[in-house]
Amino acid sequence: MAAAPSLCVLRYFNRWNKNLKKEGLCSVLLRTSSFSGRHYCSSNLVAAACATALRSPDLVALEYADLNLTHKVSEELGHVRIRQHVNPLSASFSMPANVPDWDEVFKDPTLPLMVDVGSGSGRFLLWLAKRNPEEKNYLGLEIRQKLVKRANFWVKELALSNIHFLFANATISFNQLVSTYPGPLMLVSILCPDPHFKKRHHKRRVVQKHLVDSIVKNLMRGGQVFIQSDVLEVALDMRNQFDADVDVLHHIDALSQSVLCDNEGWLLRNPMGIRTEREIHAEFEGARIFRRMYQKMT
Repeated sequence: MAAAPSLCVLRYFNRWNKNLKKEGLCSVLLRTSSFSGRHYCSSNLVAAACATALRSPDLVALEYADLNLTHKVSEELGHVRIRQHVNPLSASFSMPANVPDWDEVFKDPTLPLMVDVGSGSGRFLLWLAKRNPEEKNYLGLEIRQKLVKRANFWVKELALSNIHFLFANATISFNQLVSTYPGPLMLVSILCPDPHFKKRHHKRRVVQKHLVDSIVKNLMRGGQVFIQSDVLEVALDMRNQFDADVDVLHHIDALSQSVLCDNEGWLLRNPMGIRTEREIHAEFEGARIFRRMYQKMT
């Protein structure tokens, strides 16, 4: 059990914590050791205090602090309880999603589109949309309806006109939805999808040949696909299916020497500028994230 931090450490931690919203967690951590060297608290004690005080949900809140989202439960939404693993093959998810009026959900539906398959809470996509309000549109596809309702509630709260979330089974509805979008499909992300570990449940995984074919078909030339998982088996399964389209998709490291991969071809860095919630939880627990990014060449 870790020893209780001293008063000087707690004072230092409070000062450290105030800077998190302004600079972000990584920036503060990077300069922690040099800062503490000029004061009377050692970096080891500070690290111990931070580890004691912070848990992975706290890190998620810190990473997305700029969004300043409301967490109060509204009468309309009720309590949003997240069911971790949903069976996409059940009858309730077999109907294709209704195609929205793109002019209603986006201010400019001709902008390049990013689609996040399995958007979860939506914070990841909201963060991107807030930073690129005039450059891109963002569409989140999520199979858990309450998460979709809350995410769209946040869209209104942030007054964003370049992002929308849809209740949809992406495996069934991706082509029908994206093929009707007026602008180009520039990026598809599939990030830490439900692993469905049991062999008999592998057919429930979101990345199936039909979805891969739909993505490749609709992706603009030069468009990209970003996949990642904290489960190696799932990452390999996704990788094998996208690698199979080698005539159309090339891994990004083959196109740019600036992209760094390990010896097994996994990206060493997250190229998106922010981590997903699952990514934060997994790394907090010491897990590795396996990433690949593809680009359409023809």
